[in-house]
Amino acid sequence: MPVPSYVPYHLRTLSREAAVIACAAVGGTLFTLLGVPAAWLSGSMLVVSIFGITRPLPDLRRPWFDSTMVMSGALIGSAATPEALAATARYPGSLLVLVVGLLAIMLATGAYLRFVARWSWIDSLLAAAPGALSAVISVAQDKGANIGRIAAIQLFRILVLVAVLPSIMKLSSGGTPLSLPPPVAIASVGDLALLLGSGLVTGLIFERIGITAPFILGATLASALLHGTGLVHGTMPPEIAIAVMVMLGAAMGGRVSNLKRGEIAALFPLAIGGFVVSMAVAFAFAWPAAWLAGVPYASAMAAFAPGGLEAMAMLAFAMGLDPLYVGAHHLTRFMLLGLLMPFLVGWVQPEKPSAP
Repeated sequence: MPVPSYVPYHLRTLSREAAVIACAAVGGTLFTLLGVPAAWLSGSMLVVSIFGITRPLPDLRRPWFDSTMVMSGALIGSAATPEALAATARYPGSLLVLVVGLLAIMLATGAYLRFVARWSWIDSLLAAAPGALSAVISVAQDKGANIGRIAAIQLFRILVLVAVLPSIMKLSSGGTPLSLPPPVAIASVGDLALLLGSGLVTGLIFERIGITAPFILGATLASALLHGTGLVHGTMPPEIAIAVMVMLGAAMGGRVSNLKRGEIAALFPLAIGGFVVSMAVAFAFAWPAAWLAGVPYASAMAAFAPGGLEAMAMLAFAMGLDPLYVGAHHLTRFMLLGLLMPFLVGWVQPEKPSAP
């Protein structure tokens, strides 16, 4: 229902933004009830994207976006606990393969989108990034990339991945659910204040010196240092983490409304092709990694799958795989993408439209 014109402009803007966020929350709730991994993020993105196809949606204003990036970075960095960092030292050969595979996935999938879809290199590489959606969207925002179609490709990959990977792993190993994730420690109020304050200050410094995606990068770095050194323990309460996922989903899904319907239809075959390329490269690198680490191939498949940390960790636990191995690899990939994404695409200059 349109907001009456007599309502002050800032209230009309706020009410439209609230409607977008409410749609995102409904999508996250629905996916949670359906038991979809990474439900709050993927559900909010999907529902807002679908709603955005039918009618234009307002972009969330910069304060919303920047605060979401700070909290997203804090969540990403909270995975870098001393125990998780110590676990990464147990698999040096496999982690090295992961780094090479990460670059190979981005280059192969990016080249597919560049030469088949004729996208710009910036859009292609960001859409090809295997995970770290917060960092991807933040960099896309700063680089002026097409966030709508990048988010659409990323969303498709996550949804298909969490739907088909369990079946693939079952065929590979016959794994069955054996355990549940351990309880997550919640940071104290003081630790949360230190975490968010440090992330905000670091982000403002990064913004001042001209670093791409300063708030997600600064908050991730600050959070990783605080958690890795043991100065901060635990992560955000689930309610705050859910709110961050909903806000991020609303920000990404809303950008789909800027796409034309014909362009959205054209994205589906591209998304399928990009998914196949990403998975083929990931699973090719998972085989030597499994051999080097001495783990089942199914564990390496879960560790190298180009999905989100939360979704892959849940699937690993559900399938009874080695949680330390899977978690260490996704932590490494998450941190590499979160910290290095601005630099990986920073050298790519936006393409100017050709003269008529």
